[in-house]
Amino acid sequence: MLRNDDVRIISSSIKIPLPPKPPTSCFETLRSQILQTGNSIAQLIDSIRVRSKLNPRSAPLTDDKKPLKRASSPILCSASLALAESTSPESRQNEERVLISEVLVRDKDGEELERKDLEFEALQALKACRPNSALTVREVQEDVHRIINSGYFCSCMPVAVDTRDGIRLVFQVEANQEFQGLVCEGANVLPAKFLEDSFRDGFGKIINIRRLDEAISSINGWYMERGLFAMVSAVEILSGGVLRLQVSEAEVNNISIRFLDRKTGEPTIGKTKPETILRQVTTKKGQVYSMLQGKRDVETVLTMGIMEDVSIIPQPADTGKVDLVMNVVERPSGGFSAGGGISSGITSGPLSGLIGSFAYSHRNVFGRNQKLNISLERGQIDSIFRINYTDPWIQGDDKRTSRTIMVQNSRTPGTIVHGNQPDNSSLTISRVTAGVEFSRPVRPKWSGTAGLIFQHAGVRDDKGEPIIKDFYSSPLTASGNTHDDMLLAKFETVYTGSGDHGSPMFVFNMEQGIPLLPEWLSFNRTNVRARKGVDIGPVRFLVSLSGGHVVGNFSPYEAFAIGGTNSVRGYEEGAVGSGRSYVVGSGEISFPMLGPVEGVIFSDYGTDLGSGPTVPGDPAGARQKPGSGYGYGFGIRVDSPLGPLRLEYAFNDAQAKRFHFGVGHRN
Repeated sequence: MLRNDDVRIISSSIKIPLPPKPPTSCFETLRSQILQTGNSIAQLIDSIRVRSKLNPRSAPLTDDKKPLKRASSPILCSASLALAESTSPESRQNEERVLISEVLVRDKDGEELERKDLEFEALQALKACRPNSALTVREVQEDVHRIINSGYFCSCMPVAVDTRDGIRLVFQVEANQEFQGLVCEGANVLPAKFLEDSFRDGFGKIINIRRLDEAISSINGWYMERGLFAMVSAVEILSGGVLRLQVSEAEVNNISIRFLDRKTGEPTIGKTKPETILRQVTTKKGQVYSMLQGKRDVETVLTMGIMEDVSIIPQPADTGKVDLVMNVVERPSGGFSAGGGISSGITSGPLSGLIGSFAYSHRNVFGRNQKLNISLERGQIDSIFRINYTDPWIQGDDKRTSRTIMVQNSRTPGTIVHGNQPDNSSLTISRVTAGVEFSRPVRPKWSGTAGLIFQHAGVRDDKGEPIIKDFYSSPLTASGNTHDDMLLAKFETVYTGSGDHGSPMFVFNMEQGIPLLPEWLSFNRTNVRARKGVDIGPVRFLVSLSGGHVVGNFSPYEAFAIGGTNSVRGYEEGAVGSGRSYVVGSGEISFPMLGPVEGVIFSDYGTDLGSGPTVPGDPAGARQKPGSGYGYGFGIRVDSPLGPLRLEYAFNDAQAKRFHFGVGHRN
């Protein structure tokens, strides 16, 4: 129990059937009390008619010269809105009028009210009942209703008194109690502070039913804004001026999964384990059901990638709780696919950069949303064979940790760092990689990854033979052997905003070589990327910055390459520099043009910070790379089913010009 200076709150379980019905209004309660004595209104007119016959000389006349009726003794009566509304228009025209000489407001015992402000409120509510006015019974009862409707009084009875000066109409009222405390039952999720603030201004004052209804509406509004199935279901004024609110909050009783057929929509047997879906749902048993939380749960289940459609249907349960049925339609689990792409490492040749791909994927292995991907990519020089097995949520873990096991055999062009050889030969970097990575959300929009990866890599010539030196007799490996072996501990943290290309993004990546064996490489590589976009009307300004540094003994082909489509445009891939350190900055202004096409103006700058000579063999110096440079230009972007297509024309600081074509956003 929470206690405050003027509010007392009690939490308990209140159970109501669903769907919820609106709470009974305080006005409806008062009207029901009025209805109980509704027939007494007829007694008023009968009494006045009898007294008029006994004393006709004092009966005033209406405009049609008919005698008005006067009562000789007090008669208690009450007015009913329902009775007034049921009166037909014809009967209203034929109602007799009574001349009233005086109108007073008194307490239920006929004495003057101690509080003049309440008397003023009652008199202000009157519209028809004025001194020296001819009234019908209907007009009197309407004014009775207006007094009740002012909110300050729990009862009002008109009393007609025959006096020497005429009929005196007295409204005998009973004021509500002063508000002295609050008892709220069943409000388990409603903040006590909000409840206190809703009633604090009325403490020590006469309870006003209209203001009470406003406070109740604000409480119901609080629940509605949060999509909660809850409401104030009952209100009662206890002795001593204590308000008792009864709040009904629909708690979740059970959550079940129902699989529907993709074609017929009829219930069917699903392949996915129900517990695999339920662990994605943040709504739990015993919680007050929130439609907003349910919407987020639907979106989360859809992001698993194995459902075509998801919906949540609340259904009433026994004891005032609610059962949730999640209808899901599964997507086909796996299949083969083929496609193509472009490699940024190829800068020459009749089919420069083109890559074909073939893949098999299964997105729901064992019905646990585990994913298997086997792919092969083949290009003019590039080739990558990759096997990935991912469990997006390790069973028994409550932190949503995912695990990825990866095996990869790849060949990539060495021109990015080493360029083309003067004898027109080319170098190829061959890598065999295997490892495991673990990822988990750290906080909203932040995720972290840690992994352990083994890599066996070396350089090959045109004939596929391993080599250890290039045309300039510069070493191609760090160990001096045909291959470098390294065990890398990987750490990465990523911040993503809304996921849109213009939203803020920050990536920090670090790899540490662990020399478990003497010949294994030991080095530390750190890389940072950041991006920020600002929209001003239809125009978007985008600024990105990246940088990195390597400490220790590392392979020359692992140097940071500067220049190219995703670096400094206007240069070939890696033509600016190959360094142990680097910084690249870029600014873009994009604007819509026609449909899915938008235009862009850009400028890039990159530098190796003078670190080129520190790379083993100095591949940048041997090939006379400048080490720093800038480019600028313009282009168009097209939003296509394959992703954003980029066609850009750039100039560099050496007055060279170059077209760039890319698929997807810049890294």
